[in-house]
Amino acid sequence: MTEPRTFDRRFVGKVALVTGAASGIGRAVAHRLAAEGAALYVHDIDDDGLAATMADIEATGATVYGRVGDLAARDECFAVIADCVERTGRLDVLANVAGISRADHFTTIDEATYRRLTAVNVDAPFFLCQAAIPHLLSTSGNIVNLASNSGLMGGAYTAVYCMTKGAIVQLTRALAMEYLKTDLRVNAVAPGATATALPANFVIPADVDFELMGRYMVPRPMAEADEIAALVALVASDEGRSIHGAILSIDNGVSAG
Repeated sequence: MTEPRTFDRRFVGKVALVTGAASGIGRAVAHRLAAEGAALYVHDIDDDGLAATMADIEATGATVYGRVGDLAARDECFAVIADCVERTGRLDVLANVAGISRADHFTTIDEATYRRLTAVNVDAPFFLCQAAIPHLLSTSGNIVNLASNSGLMGGAYTAVYCMTKGAIVQLTRALAMEYLKTDLRVNAVAPGATATALPANFVIPADVDFELMGRYMVPRPMAEADEIAALVALVASDEGRSIHGAILSIDNGVSAG
């Protein structure tokens, strides 16, 4: 019988807010930070998925609060932060994990698709950071944004997604510079393909040129969500105190060449 895995307790006494926590990387990040002693506040648009995440975390004895909503709305972003601080008394880590992706021929992308991707992938992290920073400054806290290898390189048929993740890269760097004279740290983790529901459910349009898509694929297997969560935990912990303004790739070398 395999013994339960134990972790360092780097987040005891701290509160972490994780978006996109109903599944995939967000769920893995929430579990990892809870396992390391954090009190969790989790958010997602998926009611059932978020309830499952919360139940699993509660079963470990960790403290967890949650809220269901659509982060595409600015008001929801501010309400999330306010509710978290009201219920927990503080905020130490903001993990902006929620995101969506899809593939399209560039000339067929309609406005609704474009607006939805930019609202969830760019507007939400922007407004969450804006609402959270006053609280994070008071706790010497930090922000970890989820970028992507797609924010560091071009990708055929994913122009809008690449744009949004590139925006996260630059948001991270800009905030890191603006708050350079404070204790606030701002970083981003940039995964490649990860074994979650997002790539599993990724729909590729008809008649694409797979040779073009193959340019950003490697023979190594996809990462697991727990690997991404481990890197987020390191960056957000006191062991990562000198990591600031960094875009940390964890993509099996996809963006290396």
